Formats: sequence, structure tokens, C-alpha cells
Amino acid sequence: MCGRTACSLAADNLRRACAYRDRRGQHRQPEWVRGERYQPSYNKGPQSRGPVLLSRRHLHQDADSSERVLMDMRWGLVPSWFKQDNPSKLQFNTSNCRSDTMLSKSSYKGALLKGKRCVVLADGFYEWQQQSGGKQPYFIYFPQTKDAMDKETKGDEEWKGWRLLTMAGIFDCWEPPAGGEMLYTYTIITVNASKDMSFIHHRQLWLLSVLTLRMPAILDGDEAIRKWLDFAEVSTQEAVKLIQPTENIVFHPVSTFVNNVRNNTPECVAPIELGAKKEVKATPSNKVMLGWLKSSQEGSPQKKENDLPQWTSQFIHSPSPKKTSADVLQQWLGKQGQPAAKKRKT
Repeated sequence: MCGRTACSLAADNLRRACAYRDRRGQHRQPEWVRGERYQPSYNKGPQSRGPVLLSRRHLHQDADSSERVLMDMRWGLVPSWFKQDNPSKLQFNTSNCRSDTMLSKSSYKGALLKGKRCVVLADGFYEWQQQSGGKQPYFIYFPQTKDAMDKETKGDEEWKGWRLLTMAGIFDCWEPPAGGEMLYTYTIITVNASKDMSFIHHRQLWLLSVLTLRMPAILDGDEAIRKWLDFAEVSTQEAVKLIQPTENIVFHPVSTFVNNVRNNTPECVAPIELGAKKEVKATPSNKVMLGWLKSSQEGSPQKKENDLPQWTSQFIHSPSPKKTSADVLQQWLGKQGQPAAKKRKT
């Protein structure tokens, strides 16, 4: 399943990171709709708001369906047919939608058949591994290039920053029975977990986990995103063929600080070393994470240094409350060596 995500890019950078080519091959950036409501976060949970991509034609009937817009929506789909006066009275959880029932459950079927397909954007998402001492969180994301945080690119230049995770979703629009502002909400489609994801479950529960563990349906590449969003050109029958597990992910363990959804600083996504029995050393992949943490703080949620959490990992013996998140991660990286974040071989 997908119960927690991070999306820390500022609104302008998020828009640049979603650049695409329209039907005529022109390079474009999606325009924000109600972009002032968007708030970057390292720790988003259901019922919070998050950024999604959708076809402009959903908002303007005469628009080209290949054109995209960005919109800030609430996580947890409220069906348009829901008749009560308060969406919080919905009696079932709609933050995730199983791919095998999305065309049969009334909560999702109507919206999906009407082409209300969206792409949910995130730096990555969190998953927890059950261990004898509790649950160990992991951060899961697309593999990143070594120049994944090039701050020199500006304006309409090609984005070379963090590659956003693009998850298939369904959205709907609910209108209060007594009138008022329309509420846009979304759900994330989930599929059976890939082999890499099944590792995260406890070894003793492996046989059960491969049957039950879910992961977001990730759209890997702009062609998949185009087909999912362009509901006027790509039928529902064709679009649902895109909903498959992917092996193109990497992950690393993170601090249990992320377990509390109220905690919202870069420490949520920073790698830690489990066991801390060997020195952790810097590699290009680790430096990508370091660069991202340094630069993603611009335009992102800020807290006073004294509000930053005190790390309890064994490899940090004397944490200082005056250090920034980047300083803490730099201390962890050390010198040249083995990567901390990579796929687990099966």
C-alpha cells in the first residue's frame, strides 16, 4: 500500500520538474491551478493535500487533452455521488485503490470510466518493515542521476534536479449538497509489490508478504504518463494496461522520526545505517541524496535548528542540535566507498 509520501520541491521547481512535450512536440511546463495552496512536505499522510497532474480538458472542455495542469488536491477520494454534508463522514478508506477492484468498486469505477485519471507526484514514499524491535521505515524512490541537483538550471532550461516519482491515481470532484466550493480529491492505485519491495517485509512473513504487500502503480517515463493522462485519446481499457509493478526503484532505511506524521523536516528522508557496524562512505548515489537535501530546503518547510530531531542511530555518537540536516547527513557519508541506497538483489 502507500500510506505516506514526501514531496519537498517548491512550487516553481515542481512545475519545472513536470516539463513535457504536448501533442505538437512543443516543450511545455504545466500551469498551476490553485498553486498557492500547495505546501511542500517531507511527510504527507492521507487527508493531507498533495500535487497531482491531470489533463487540462477536465477543467476546460475546449482544451487539448494532451495539455497538463498541476493541482493541489486532498489525499483520500470522495466520490461525486457522496450525499452527506461532510466528506469526513465517508465510512471507508479511499487513500489507496486496488488495481484489481478499481473497475468494480463504485467509489472508483464511475470516475475512472469518465477518464478522471491523474498522476500523483512525490519525491518518494515510505514503507515499514516489521522487526523484532518494532517497525523500520524505508524511503523508496526512482534511481537518480549524479547531477540530480543542478541548481544552475533556471527558467525554461531542462530540469536536472530530483526525478519525481509518478504514481497512477484517480481523482473526483465532490460538491457539498448545500452548495459551496468544489472539493477535489484523489486516490493512489496500488498493485502487487515487486520483488524488491517484498524484501521490506519481515523474513518470517515473506510467503505471506509476497501475497499481500502492495505498492503504488508507478508510471515510468513520459510516454506512460501521457497515455494515462490523455483520456480523450487513450481509452480506459488501454490505460489500465499501464498499471503494473515496477522494478525500477531504489530504497534506503530512514529514521523512525518519520513515524510521526507531524514531523516534517529533511531528517524524514535522510539515509541511516542499520546496525552501524561498518563505516558508511560516500558514493555518487549518496551524494545525490546529500545535494537534494541541501537544495530542497529552499522554498520548503523550515524549522528552527533547535527543533530538529536528535538522531539516535549508533553511528552518530554526539549529535549537535546546532547542525543542519545536510551537516548530519555529511557526517554519515564519511569518505569514498559502497553505496547506501541500491536495489536488493533477489
